[in-house]
Amino acid sequence: MQYNPENPLIVQSDLTVLVEVISLRYEEARHLLIRFAELEKSPEHIHTYRINPLSLWNAAAGGLRADEIIETLETYSKYDIPQNVGVEIREAIDRYGKVHLDRVEDQLILSSEDPIIITEICRHKAVSPYLEERLDDHRVRIAPLYRGHLKQALTRIGFPVKDRVGYLPGAKLTFQCRETTLSQRPFGLRDYQKEACSIFHAGGGSEGGSGTIVLPCGAGKTMVGMGVMETLQCQTLILTANITASRQWKAELLDKTNLTADQIGEYSGERKEIRPVTIATYNILTYRKKKGGEFPHFGIFNQGNWGLIIYDEVHLLPAPVFRFTAELQSRRRLGLTATLVREDGLETDVFSLIGPKRFDVPWRELETQGWIATAECCEIRIPLPQDQRLDYAVAGGRAKFRLASENVLKIDLVKTLLKKHEQDRVLVIGQYINQIEALASEIQAPVIMGKTPNEERDRLYNLFRKGDEKLLIVSKVANFAVDLPDANVAIQVSGTFGSRQEEAQRLGRILRPKSDGSIAHFYTLVTRDTREQEFARKRQTFLTEQGYRYIIRDASDIYKELDPEQEIPSSEV
Repeated sequence: MQYNPENPLIVQSDLTVLVEVISLRYEEARHLLIRFAELEKSPEHIHTYRINPLSLWNAAAGGLRADEIIETLETYSKYDIPQNVGVEIREAIDRYGKVHLDRVEDQLILSSEDPIIITEICRHKAVSPYLEERLDDHRVRIAPLYRGHLKQALTRIGFPVKDRVGYLPGAKLTFQCRETTLSQRPFGLRDYQKEACSIFHAGGGSEGGSGTIVLPCGAGKTMVGMGVMETLQCQTLILTANITASRQWKAELLDKTNLTADQIGEYSGERKEIRPVTIATYNILTYRKKKGGEFPHFGIFNQGNWGLIIYDEVHLLPAPVFRFTAELQSRRRLGLTATLVREDGLETDVFSLIGPKRFDVPWRELETQGWIATAECCEIRIPLPQDQRLDYAVAGGRAKFRLASENVLKIDLVKTLLKKHEQDRVLVIGQYINQIEALASEIQAPVIMGKTPNEERDRLYNLFRKGDEKLLIVSKVANFAVDLPDANVAIQVSGTFGSRQEEAQRLGRILRPKSDGSIAHFYTLVTRDTREQEFARKRQTFLTEQGYRYIIRDASDIYKELDPEQEIPSSEV
């Protein structure tokens, strides 16, 4: 049996991979491993990755071959890899593209070289409703309307489809990206952004035109969207998380392309404009007067002759939009996100309905190249006040989490951290409105939350960008697509259980490169020995996935270090 103590991997027969962090070959092995495996656990010394069918299908869609994956495991493994691992990797990779979808004259044909596979598919009750007629041993005709539904069903039963049908061109829209922005700055896509656009487009062939680009916040996902739009030269529908994001898209398009204001429409709760480029929010699309009623704004998908639909923050895609997207397979679809993690486990639906992951760059790689800021991540643990311990002991699971999250001792810790960072641009981010309002009152800082009018949000964001306001307290409304390039400190006082996607978005608020080259600081305040600490471990997994070291410190040490004269707040409150 092979044994190489310098290697960091232990590959197990259940397709989990243990990674020894202390190994000198850890970084190079992790860089290759994340192309086809997903991180599950990340304690201090040994991280656990899992190879699963979806991670392998995404790898296959990106051109990675089974031989390359197995070679990576063999090269970096301490021991011989179990025989079954290679077999299962080859079988999973081989399944991608085993079934094809093509257009033959005016018909959509599902086919496979293996007639047994076609027989199995035809007899599966989850798939058979979408099939019209079996033409022969190798081919089945399907209705064009069911193109997406079929792909979704086949992915779920383990037969990911290679869709070669192609796309409608959409109405023509001629425009160019500027070489100098309206704000008088040089502009051009970075090399990795050009590569992402090229891989998505795939020369205009049926192999491209759908899929997801994964880039960290601050790395220019919007620029990639613009690059794809310029390549395709067609009318485009852009779907965003909120009005703030919609208006930032419009501002960027006006600043960096020669599109005019009357060519770009906003479709939201405030405006209903259909233009050659229309930017809509997920909220307006999923609005309906009563539960079970119609979605009156879904008509937007058919009101323009779209050649491209861009799903910004695709990991947030609401279920109703998924359902409608199943019927939009004839349009090119571009998903943009910082992380493909979905807490509802619907990553397979992103794969089948939007398209596979086409491009992904590790955050630390872009940090090394200077495209995003260097970040230090620190979890600070504090005790639960004595007078809340009984309430916590008798509370249910969700109530326990909230009690720990709203720990009043966090206010003093925030004040101490603000003293350290009084020259910085600081975001204090929280989940619970009562906590946010108490913080705002205590430290006399402006606050942005769901009920804050859009005009007031824009005013405060602009003050922050200009440096007239250096501190903002924000709720989860600031998780997504808020462009605050000079923010360099984030203090997270509470979050949504163990959401890795939220951790990605919040860290992303401070990752834009700083004009002075300074590093970014990401603090998470956690109540020790509580449900909050348990969920913090899950959120930490995202940071480890991206290659960040996660430091854990005690609040008492922070007080002694930053303000030795201050009386340390006691848990005997």
